[in-house]
Amino acid sequence: MQAWQVHELGEPGEVMRLAHVERPTPGEGQVLLRVRAANINFPDALMCRGQYQVRPPLPFTPGVEICGETEDGRRVIANPALPHGGFAEYAVADAAALLPAPDALDDAEAAALHIGYQTGWFALHRRARLEAGETLLVHAAAGGVGSAAVQLGKAAGATVIGVAGGADKAAVARELGCDVVIDRREQDVVAAVKEATGGRGADVVFDPVGGEAYTQSAKTVAFEGRIVVVGFASGAIPSPALNHALIKNYAILGLHWGLYNTKNPKLVQHCHEQLTELAARGAIKPLVSERVPLAGAADAVQRVADGVTTGRVAVVPAAENGAAA
Repeated sequence: MQAWQVHELGEPGEVMRLAHVERPTPGEGQVLLRVRAANINFPDALMCRGQYQVRPPLPFTPGVEICGETEDGRRVIANPALPHGGFAEYAVADAAALLPAPDALDDAEAAALHIGYQTGWFALHRRARLEAGETLLVHAAAGGVGSAAVQLGKAAGATVIGVAGGADKAAVARELGCDVVIDRREQDVVAAVKEATGGRGADVVFDPVGGEAYTQSAKTVAFEGRIVVVGFASGAIPSPALNHALIKNYAILGLHWGLYNTKNPKLVQHCHEQLTELAARGAIKPLVSERVPLAGAADAVQRVADGVTTGRVAVVPAAENGAAA
């Protein structure tokens, strides 16, 4: 089969190499899956660079989120068991963690439903306890996880303010349903949020960016508001001023979604049921901006790493599937 492999750490476009390899052999409790679509996540790029908390042994195949097909023909969503990731024709995954792919979504959309939407759901509902009628501020609203948070916020009955970088991404944020869109390249984010909220600020802030975005979050969060720290796509990890949190009476909440897979997997299943129901009634639908063939995976991962994509980019190796191992 064909699979992308990383033999040395560095930029994805430089260190990912397409190779012919043997199909992976499932271990105890694992299953072999034919990859129908693999969604690109920012952690894929971080893994190539050696900057992610999970560091699979070299060589490894990146790709942490797929829609796959079991040997008996079931369409499932899975997180492949590294080092046999999803940017390949076949991957392996833990059988107990497989989730049914929603009928309402195609393969690429189903592949993009899992990590980003689970992250958004846990951030907004489990950590921040977002309520209908509240105001939600989403940084990187046109990105993969940000676009999920926007749709989930709207589905929960919140007023959503989206922050995006540049006119093209701002347009995507509007299409996603943001009530207010702020172009951080053209506008003062803090002033714009205060204007949009009558000076009150946002009840919940969803921050996958860190750096300057977190500084803006602290300045715009409302009294008794909640900032959910999801990641640091900017590359800069902020150091919160806790005296400021005390003065304004707001909460700083961390979210590492992956922990729920080991700490409380039943919640992951419950979340998937909620997401499937939302997808069935059209309340959420992953924004898949591009579908690229397997041969284009390295370039696509690099573009995600560079922050020049919107929504999700999916690798669809269907044309290559069926080739000899």
